[in-house]
Amino acid sequence: MNEENITVTRYATTHALKSQTTHKEGEWVETIGFHIPGDGGAALYHIEKHNKETQPNGADRVDLGNNWVAILHESKAVNYKMFGAIGDGENNDGVQIKLAHEYANTHHVPVVNLSGEYWIQDTHNIPILTNVSWGQTTLHINEKFNSKRQPRFVVQNDNPKKDLSQDQALKSALLEKLKPGVQLIPELAAYAGHLFTVEDEGDRIGIRAGNYSKRGWAREELFYVEEEGRIIGDIAWEFKNLTEITATPCNDNYLIIEGGGFYFSGDSGNEDSKGYHHHGFSVQRSRTIIREQWMGLEKGNRDISMEPRRGFYSFSGVYDTALENIRAMPWEKNRTDKDKVLAAGTYGIGGARMLNCAFRNLTAEGGWVAWGVFGTNLNKNFRVDNCRLNRIDVHFHCWNLHISNCTIGFKGIALTGGGNLLIENTTREGNNFVNFRRDYGAKWDGNIHIRGCRLKPSGKGRVSVLSYRPSDFEYQYPIGFGKTIKVEDLVIDYSAAPDSTASCWIMNNVSFSKTENNDRLFFPTHIEFRNITVQGRELGVRLLRLPSPHHYDLRSNGVYDGNQLHENCTMVFDNVQLEKLPPADLTDEEDDPMHLVIGDDNEQDYADALALYPKIRFSDCNNVTVYLGHCIASTTFERCTINTVQAPNLRGALNFTDCHFAPNIETLPESINEVQSTLGTRFTNCTVHSPIINGKSEPDKVNQIGFVEINKSVKHYHLNTALGNDVLNHLKETGRSLTPDFIAKLKSHHELEG
Repeated sequence: MNEENITVTRYATTHALKSQTTHKEGEWVETIGFHIPGDGGAALYHIEKHNKETQPNGADRVDLGNNWVAILHESKAVNYKMFGAIGDGENNDGVQIKLAHEYANTHHVPVVNLSGEYWIQDTHNIPILTNVSWGQTTLHINEKFNSKRQPRFVVQNDNPKKDLSQDQALKSALLEKLKPGVQLIPELAAYAGHLFTVEDEGDRIGIRAGNYSKRGWAREELFYVEEEGRIIGDIAWEFKNLTEITATPCNDNYLIIEGGGFYFSGDSGNEDSKGYHHHGFSVQRSRTIIREQWMGLEKGNRDISMEPRRGFYSFSGVYDTALENIRAMPWEKNRTDKDKVLAAGTYGIGGARMLNCAFRNLTAEGGWVAWGVFGTNLNKNFRVDNCRLNRIDVHFHCWNLHISNCTIGFKGIALTGGGNLLIENTTREGNNFVNFRRDYGAKWDGNIHIRGCRLKPSGKGRVSVLSYRPSDFEYQYPIGFGKTIKVEDLVIDYSAAPDSTASCWIMNNVSFSKTENNDRLFFPTHIEFRNITVQGRELGVRLLRLPSPHHYDLRSNGVYDGNQLHENCTMVFDNVQLEKLPPADLTDEEDDPMHLVIGDDNEQDYADALALYPKIRFSDCNNVTVYLGHCIASTTFERCTINTVQAPNLRGALNFTDCHFAPNIETLPESINEVQSTLGTRFTNCTVHSPIINGKSEPDKVNQIGFVEINKSVKHYHLNTALGNDVLNHLKETGRSLTPDFIAKLKSHHELEG
């Protein structure tokens, strides 16, 4: 037909179109609105005869009677009004919304619905395969119809997964080459652009401690393949077998869903349907970006659901996705009425098997009743930037997490996994900065770096920057405290809990270094705490407690042979505001009044060269109280004020440079300091002050400092040791003079001189 001869007949509405009885096949018609003129449902239609493929549906296929049907023809975009959505609060607009997306998917056009209010009742699995622009559209979701198995929206992958489990050549190559550190597997070159998951169902790991199933997880890896078989996504495990190999083709373009606000009724699903329910998006497509959205409860409603939610955004098996500029929400769990407490955690954002996913400018806060907004598993290369969230949580196997410029609320940061953990310029409002999840072994097998952050305790209980509290349990994988730890430029701000007198530990770890099954905990080779200050209370911080250094696994050898110590661990404590502590017996295993504890009162054999052989350096720290009992260590103190150093049977060395010995203690022991060491104890340019005992200066007790007796002995190596003015003034007042021999010993003394 000649295009110049085509005419388009205009009708006010689809009802007016249906009232016309003289339709002709091939006729083009146009409506000004769907229900009423100007309602936004204006569209172009083509008149055709009924057939199997053009059965009317009251939306994009309008029944005109007499075997005629008007077929929607839109090549640029569709909206919900074109499909008959009413938006009156009574109609289930979900039906028309689903039809609109099905049409958009079939005809490869976006959905552009920039305004209006719509109500979704008992409608699920609305498929999204094309871009969506919701603008200022409001979608009301009736949660009475939430389903355990069917989400409201499904962002579908364009291509199906490929089961490669029977490809023996590929399986053999993966078993040989898939291991930590691998960057290239040439046998995967043909699968560039695919997301791989591999697992060994017969090798169960991550057994969950506590009142949970003990089935655990299949050993599993998730990675993306680039050109030439380049691997994206660090590999953590090696495999003895592979029972499943799946490759998912990833789209070569980004799908963008933007705009819109969502109101929820807050109801429970069907009372007979117990467990986790969907109420939002299931994102199954890689390279999906969702942005500029808001969600909340209907005005006047509250969350009364007795069933947990999977997360309004739930990601599954995806690569390179993002949430941006979104107001999300956590959901209620721990209500005051115990009969209304949910049996399981309920989430605002969730998912599993996520690689290279980013979350930017999200807000999701709540009080103590709300559960954590974020709950995921198997989340690798996870980035959170410029967000305010009440929790970030990866239950099982987080690998590489970067948190920057965020505020994390009362529910905190809870993790297990490994790789690089970097948290910077972030505030945490609660008593633990990072809580490594006890139920999965509190493990982090990688590097930890916290810099420029602020911890704001919210209660009077114990505070921890890094909390490692695994159970003595068989998790079926190695557990431990990281490869390296660096905490710098940290402020601990007690403005919300100024009356707190509880201890604050930078590293709060369990006392055991091997389990009852003789599995050894791995331990960092480098620990560095620098520039840590406290605001809002006078009490400072404590460092860490390692009463059993003998059985850790450092994964590198240390040596002590009685002649030299070759360390396998470095600990640096620089400019840390320490708590003023009196020394005490090591009776409280969980809260020793010491800043650093290594060893205990009992001598034990070291397991082997992989045990803990540290080199320790304190610099610019005050009120230092240290216990190094029956252990191997080399320790240096520079420009520090020493309260007490107790080092019974220390195998190693002690070095003090430009330090002030100023004990402030409650009771006077026989020797305030015990600093004999097998490789020598050295003092350079140090000053000895009067002990303060129970708040009172006692200069006549200076002889019990542990290494100096006035006019008698000077023990160990000394160069330019001085007596404080408080001691000198006391000697002057009591008419005592220092002997030349004693002064000479303070000036220079060698251990061999006796």
